[in-house]
Amino acid sequence: MTTTYLWTPPAVQSLPVRGKTERLPINRLFFVGRNYHAHAVEMGKPVDKSVERPFYFTKAPQTLVHSGATIAYPPETQNYHFEMELVLVVGKAGFRVKAEDAHTVIYGYATGLDMTRRDLQLVARDKGRPWDLGKDVEHSSVCSEVVPMPEVVIESGEIALTVNGQTKQHSDVNKLIWGIREIIADLSLFYHLQPGDLIYTGTPEGVGPVVAGDRIEGHVAGVGEVALNIAAAE
Repeated sequence: MTTTYLWTPPAVQSLPVRGKTERLPINRLFFVGRNYHAHAVEMGKPVDKSVERPFYFTKAPQTLVHSGATIAYPPETQNYHFEMELVLVVGKAGFRVKAEDAHTVIYGYATGLDMTRRDLQLVARDKGRPWDLGKDVEHSSVCSEVVPMPEVVIESGEIALTVNGQTKQHSDVNKLIWGIREIIADLSLFYHLQPGDLIYTGTPEGVGPVVAGDRIEGHVAGVGEVALNIAAAE
């Protein structure tokens, strides 16, 4: 029997894959919070790895937009921020994965932007409320094409971002507080990781606001580039 619906179901979210005609279907979007020391300090929440574990938030797959897109400045914010990130792409199921085996679930990597209504996020944070209105924002999860790198663990490489050609963020992936292996091992204690899960691994210092008319461009050495144009609010 054919299933019918009251309205058309949303399309499967997917990303292009370098060198392939097939697209990569997206499952879930995970984000690692405060995973570079200098960024944690600039947010007023320094991290002591000796006594803390990574923490995460999620966004709906429907927030995903492709690199190069133009998006409207989002509603109900006066402080919309960029965050440049290395994105880990899961290619195999994994649960309670040991750090030494973390490479076995890696399909590849991409470059991404975690766009954030910072004013709403900070209000929620300071009141102990969920971050959803600040983070889970329409068109806020920007991602480049996926670069297949099966079982490769990236441990270093320049990560940088410019706004209208002016450098705003510049660091190295080797400054991650929790590296790729540690992230996979820890996150897989809480979730059964699945093919198509994207893990945005955190942003370095230098985050800041954008306005209508701005163009954001970022890159991670050895992976690729990401870009986003900000249009006027609706």
